[in-house]
Amino acid sequence: MQSDSSSSIKRSASEGPSSATPVPIMTDPISSIDSARENEIEIDAYMAEQGEDITTHPGSLTIEQKVARIKYLRDKPMVAGDTWYIISRQWFRPWEIACGILSDKSLESLQEKDIGPPDNSSLFDSQGNLTSNLVEHIDVEFLPEEAWSELVAWYGQPVNPLPRSVIAKAFLQTALELRPPRLKVLVLKDLGPDADIAGPPHSYATVSIKDPMKSLFKALVSAVAARSNVPYRIWKLEPGEFPGSHFPASKLASWGAELVSEGTDKTVEDNMIEPEDPFVVEFQENGTWLIDASQVVRVPPPSAVHVPPPLFSNDNDFFSRLSNQRTSAFQSTQPFRTPSPSRRGSSSKAKESSVAPFKSFGFSKASSKIIQEPGTLGLGNMGNTCFMNSALQCLAHTKELTDYFLSGVYQEELNPDNPLGMHGAIAEAFGLLLHRIWARDSTSTSYSPREFKSQLQRFAPQFSGYQQHDSQELVAFLLDGLHEDLNRVLKKPYVEKPDWEGGGDLELAKLAQTSWDGYMKRNDSVIVDLFQGQYQSTLVCPECKKVSITFDPFMYLTLPLPVNKKWWHVIHYVPWDLSQPHRKVPVEIGRDSSFKDLKNLLGRWMGARPKRLLTIEVFNHRFYKNLDDSVLCGDMADNDQILCFELPCNSRQSRSYKPKDNDPFILPVILTDAAPPRPAYSNYSRGTNNFGCPFIMVVDRDQAQSVGGMYDAIIERLRRWTINERDLYTWQTDPSPNDAVTIPISTVTDSLAEIKENGDVSEVDGMVIESDITDQRILADDDSGMDPGAYIVGTKQGVFNLRLHTGYKDYTAGGYGSSNGRSEHWETRTEDVEPGAPLLKEGDALLCEFDENMKAYYFGTSQFENSRWDEWFPYVHPEYLEAKEAAAAQKSKGITLDDCLAEFTKEEQLGEDDLWYCPRCKKHQQATKKFDLWKVPDILAVHLKRFSNSRALRDKIDTFVDFPIEDLDLTALVGERRTGTRLAQIGVDINELGIRDVEEPLIYDLYAVDEHLGGLGGGHYRAYALNHVTEQWYHFDDSYVTPSDANHAVNSNAYLLFYKRRSNAPLGGKTNEKIEEAGRKAAAELEEENAAEPEVQLPTPPSESGAAPFPFPSTQQPSNAGYLTPQSNTRSTPTSSPPPLDDGDLTTLEVQSDDLIAEDGLALGPLELASHQFDFPDPSARASPTSSVEVEPDYDDELPRSSLFRAHANIDSWVGSSQNGLPSPAVSDPDMNPFSDINSQKKSADDSMDV
Repeated sequence: MQSDSSSSIKRSASEGPSSATPVPIMTDPISSIDSARENEIEIDAYMAEQGEDITTHPGSLTIEQKVARIKYLRDKPMVAGDTWYIISRQWFRPWEIACGILSDKSLESLQEKDIGPPDNSSLFDSQGNLTSNLVEHIDVEFLPEEAWSELVAWYGQPVNPLPRSVIAKAFLQTALELRPPRLKVLVLKDLGPDADIAGPPHSYATVSIKDPMKSLFKALVSAVAARSNVPYRIWKLEPGEFPGSHFPASKLASWGAELVSEGTDKTVEDNMIEPEDPFVVEFQENGTWLIDASQVVRVPPPSAVHVPPPLFSNDNDFFSRLSNQRTSAFQSTQPFRTPSPSRRGSSSKAKESSVAPFKSFGFSKASSKIIQEPGTLGLGNMGNTCFMNSALQCLAHTKELTDYFLSGVYQEELNPDNPLGMHGAIAEAFGLLLHRIWARDSTSTSYSPREFKSQLQRFAPQFSGYQQHDSQELVAFLLDGLHEDLNRVLKKPYVEKPDWEGGGDLELAKLAQTSWDGYMKRNDSVIVDLFQGQYQSTLVCPECKKVSITFDPFMYLTLPLPVNKKWWHVIHYVPWDLSQPHRKVPVEIGRDSSFKDLKNLLGRWMGARPKRLLTIEVFNHRFYKNLDDSVLCGDMADNDQILCFELPCNSRQSRSYKPKDNDPFILPVILTDAAPPRPAYSNYSRGTNNFGCPFIMVVDRDQAQSVGGMYDAIIERLRRWTINERDLYTWQTDPSPNDAVTIPISTVTDSLAEIKENGDVSEVDGMVIESDITDQRILADDDSGMDPGAYIVGTKQGVFNLRLHTGYKDYTAGGYGSSNGRSEHWETRTEDVEPGAPLLKEGDALLCEFDENMKAYYFGTSQFENSRWDEWFPYVHPEYLEAKEAAAAQKSKGITLDDCLAEFTKEEQLGEDDLWYCPRCKKHQQATKKFDLWKVPDILAVHLKRFSNSRALRDKIDTFVDFPIEDLDLTALVGERRTGTRLAQIGVDINELGIRDVEEPLIYDLYAVDEHLGGLGGGHYRAYALNHVTEQWYHFDDSYVTPSDANHAVNSNAYLLFYKRRSNAPLGGKTNEKIEEAGRKAAAELEEENAAEPEVQLPTPPSESGAAPFPFPSTQQPSNAGYLTPQSNTRSTPTSSPPPLDDGDLTTLEVQSDDLIAEDGLALGPLELASHQFDFPDPSARASPTSSVEVEPDYDDELPRSSLFRAHANIDSWVGSSQNGLPSPAVSDPDMNPFSDINSQKKSADDSMDV
């Protein structure tokens, strides 16, 4: 994929962009250099025709031309199918510094000759694996193939090149495939019947997810041999670790091998091939295959597959203790069927229960498989999919949502025609995944959700590939997608949003209910019933006090963390008034504050106008960076030296400033040693040696007309920096000082000023540039040692040599060469300007060259004992002391979830870039805005805003937030409750306003946490969740699931919190009613079916006094632990179960149906009936390739196709059942669409809802 490095750089430059690629109109800066280069290109072409080697001459291009060339190529858009390269910032940034694009104090001496070949070694770990962080402009840069070839030609052969394909992600959208799948490649060998895997380490092949299967085959063969002309075929194995590259033919069956078909138009992504999937290449020998494919029957492989430990584990976790004892194995595949989703029955509270392992039909008693508890299935990492796995575990452990899917109600509410939805595919995929997670007799410990990811990236291309993503973004997309797929409103009407017209509590409640009713006319689903609440937004105009109130729905609550990361620094402040000392001022301000905010703070503290303050960074005795109003304080390092100069005019650091014709010149003054004369034969500019502290000079246009005027102005400013300031002037003693020669002192100001006799300046409104306004004498003080009658007659000449330098932009030296820009003679400048015009231009700087003697006298020798550069008087403002005390108190107190809620509801003023249009003032205003919770949902998802990505600030807040596991009380924060209580007290019927149960407190309990470890752009996601069947907390680290404790979930990594509201009534409103109705209907249907089979004898449960009859099948072993019945808190003991079946005893549909009879007419619940066996389309004779442990076989072929998704299940009653369990669904054949049968029957939208 890499271009020939021997091709001429001049030819590459002359060719320009390919005509096949539409690009914006751009001019190649290299293609029109000069005619001499064109001649060189023609010569190179002639030499190439003669077979001569054309070598690259990096020196043929200047640094500026190389920079322009790379910029030109990088500006080209990405086109699907093109190849781009990843280059590490650790190589690219020094290149930018050496070329002068960037500045860095630590690498200031770096030159282009120091740049080695392009090197990506920093992106790989010690094992050669690509690191997790590939964030553009942070970790890496992206270069088109042409630009990469140029860098290789200039600097040498690259180290670890990373070519990547540009893939189409959505309509007119492309992206770089950062993490293409890397596949393991082995070679099939006839090593004997008992041979093990041997040979050298296996190879890898990297392909694109958009590559067709033919390209995959080609890459696999190329990875192991160059014999592509020899007939071959490809076998795919189950995932595992392989000690060598020679795979015995006798082991194919035990490793679940299957032949892969090349003749298909499907891509690697379509066939759900994941990173690290193993393939075996079989070459024909003597015209025959090594093994007969028909004899490869998949059987369980040996349990010697080594599974890598979890990414973030500790020595005492569950799997670390068992890592040497427990192994994973693959199981044989048979045609399978799916436990069907049913129409449900549910309880609002989780039941306490115990789980006893039981025998699954279809297997012998001697089977060593361990039945896993439902809800404890790990989700395999398919390549940076931990963000998806953790989010799915949290949602899968939302009991009410799970009941809805396992009961099958979602099948009746699918809305495939919704243009805002995903044709029901996301809901179907999520439902099938929940069935697998909550399968009641599964022996699988983990499963890779390939089918779900396939549907996810089909409708959300941003999640395609194997890059890391934000778990919160996935939760937001999934909840919104499920809502639209299951929206009960088939045709959304137009609804106009109501406006606030003033009033009291009653009018406010009516506005809220009207807004909610209008929203429900367009949106009605299980997601609305469970997850959606309503918040109140209040805007107040600062001018006319107009109040605007709106009510909007929310699906999750994003809470800011009141950390307010502070920026602490010492600012060196230089007043313009020479009688005032220069000071060092410690400041404390938010890290995301700009230097405009900092200047406002300093102006208030120092009594100066913020617009007259100029902030700038100093490094190596010169100005390094102009810190204008747009620069963020947080971008500065702790040891950066920042100076703030007070000026007598506008500092012009705001982008909104409009230049004026009479603006004075603001330019830097740099002190430097006088350089020795340059030899006549030298072509190099002489270097300079800066010293001391540079300063900012303001020169009015009259002073700028002569070198002498500028010299005098600088002498005046130097008085601040030397103790021998009197010797900067020429003094004269005269007994009659009234006859003294006066020196005009110039003042530049942006306001009209009156200078009084005592030197005080009184400012009035106006704008004028003053010069020679008055005469001012500087007389000797009484303690000066001079005659009191001495006075200044002029500045001392020859103190320094004033030189003009150009090439300064924003007070810093630009371009290439010396750090002080380019020198220009005063004579040359005088000839260039009109007579009487200023000698200065924008971008000029003044250098004061001191010889050795003058430097020693005014500033000192090596210790600068005569200077005042170290005399910074400390100034500590009371606000700073208060801020330090508050920060110390906050640190000791910590942050709680209540603090985050208070920060969310805090009133704030809109920024200048986020103005609100006031309908009364008829203009945009910086209004105050406040959010309040009005209505809270049954399931509250809380997003802690740990990631910050505003402008240049990219950071993660790792601060610990203490949040309650139980008893999160939101009653006082919810406006609906407060308003409803007040209205009820005065006799208003609040039920008509949609306000109910105001006496019930709004208390929430935690049931899941999604956590993020690591930094921005990478890291790892894990989850904690409460299993509502067993009341046991579990920790989910991708495929590793371990029992845990709720207290472990409360840590500094917590990112998403999931809370459930306590209630005496079932949660979910309309959704719960549909679940219960589905359960009752299913129970009635099963009664009728069992009535037709009277010959089947059912086990009779023992009668119990004082307990309601338990309506679900029993466990294999009786348990002393009772269970909560769905509609009461009374405990009932599980019924006895039939004895285990002997070997060979197979289940029948009749026995299974009889076991599901609901006694006394009680409804059945979701998991109980979801575990029943039902027919499902048999897409293939193998298991889903995504599971590390294959599904169990199913021998029941009696159910017709129409019975799919007919029965019902109850998660909570799983513990009471011992029979009829089947593995969860898996669809492995990519040609089979599991979502083809969609029930399009819909119900009309219901505008009412209880929350």
